[in-house]
Amino acid sequence: MSEYGLTRASEDVIAVRNGLADQVIQALRHAGLPAFREGENETADRAGAVVHVEPDADVGSAPVSVGWRCGPAMMQAAVESLASGNPDAPAVRYPGTVGQHMQSALVRILLSAGIIATLENDTMNPDHVLVFGLFSDLPPALRPEG
Repeated sequence: MSEYGLTRASEDVIAVRNGLADQVIQALRHAGLPAFREGENETADRAGAVVHVEPDADVGSAPVSVGWRCGPAMMQAAVESLASGNPDAPAVRYPGTVGQHMQSALVRILLSAGIIATLENDTMNPDHVLVFGLFSDLPPALRPEG
């Protein structure tokens, strides 16, 4: 069980998801982008593509997701603006705006690497990318051409 009462995925399932996350990180790094696993050592202040592996057995959307994180100075400026009661400050909007611009680029990079990825259609995570697997995992009749 997880802390919210959801059932954790089995170790075998987590291993497959971790393998997919590794392929996502590799594809993004091959494209020249900084990419790393969420929660790894010394990643709290890193900028770049943050790859998350869903630990729960009941996946509502995708087993792996990717979001974009701006640099720590920009994130700190956003937090300070919010804390000072200025939610309309450009520093508050900037990380979300950049994340939404990066979302399309991340999807295209992953698709070009043979990874099934799509935009997150959720107002809570409007800048996230959902990752479902590899084109090579699909039956030949369902694989995209070209």
